[in-house]
Amino acid sequence: MQISKLFAPAIAAAMAFGSVSVASAADTMVLKASDVHPMDYPTVAAVVNMGEKLEKATNGKYKVEMYPLMQLGGEKEALEQVQIGALAMTRVSVGPVGTMVDDVNVFNLPFVFRSQDHMRAVIDGDIGAEMLQKITDNPKANLVGLCWMDSGTRSVFNKVRPINTPSDLNGLKIRMMGNPIYVETMNALGGNGVAMGMDEVYNGIATGVVDGAENNPPTYVTHNLHSVAPYYSLTEHLMVPEILVFSKKIWEKLPADDQAMIKKFAREAQFDERKLWDEKVKASMDKLVAAGTKINKVEDKAPFQAAVKPVWDKYGAKFSDLLERINAVK
Repeated sequence: MQISKLFAPAIAAAMAFGSVSVASAADTMVLKASDVHPMDYPTVAAVVNMGEKLEKATNGKYKVEMYPLMQLGGEKEALEQVQIGALAMTRVSVGPVGTMVDDVNVFNLPFVFRSQDHMRAVIDGDIGAEMLQKITDNPKANLVGLCWMDSGTRSVFNKVRPINTPSDLNGLKIRMMGNPIYVETMNALGGNGVAMGMDEVYNGIATGVVDGAENNPPTYVTHNLHSVAPYYSLTEHLMVPEILVFSKKIWEKLPADDQAMIKKFAREAQFDERKLWDEKVKASMDKLVAAGTKINKVEDKAPFQAAVKPVWDKYGAKFSDLLERINAVK
């Protein structure tokens, strides 16, 4: 595995201090966790809450130590550190995991879910459980899939103009997560998809490397992206759940009872994060309105759905049975 050069020092530091450290006085095993978002972000808060439950239930045997706000790199770098055991766990998008565990790419398809409620029903049920197991069973990934987390609905924002039809994207360079499906989705919609890490987005827009990006309201606000890209168009083209993953290298050293306890608290974190998420979305939209962000609802999504048919033809055919099951979930 090739580790990103930019964050090699951070990875080396994480390994030097250890992803799992033991405080001899208290005999506590510290499990280091990472996220690109700040401490008050739903995904971060849910993992912190999970850690507190674990610490209490084990009388201090385990303690989760959170490194938020890209302290140890972006999602790609954090995932690499989890894979090699330099971190115990991280919350990541499906995108980078899909490059290793192909089955989860079904969730990366544009417009795959009818609604947010439909997406939640899928990840809460048998399909969601099967996908987490596929991550855990994949020897290439070297990860344990713990739980799903909401990341809302992704829409386009840019600094040039509102997007009401696919043609409005023509000529615009739009940052996408580093997965070919996402890049090709933007290309199919008429824009120019540019793969870029989350840690590069603000400067990328500010300096003109890209004209905009796409994401959910909390991320758009939390990272102050509305200040450099004030046009927010509710295309709602992607609704991609996120994943809390654990290092298999570390996991296999833990007693089975402790593994079961971590999985239990992770499942609770899935629903804990959801409640926090819904509150965050409402607060974020209120902040955008107050800041004067130019928000427009896309009234007719049919042209967007038609435009991404080549992406479905290329990537969705092999998931035909799974797509039928997803569509059948009520």
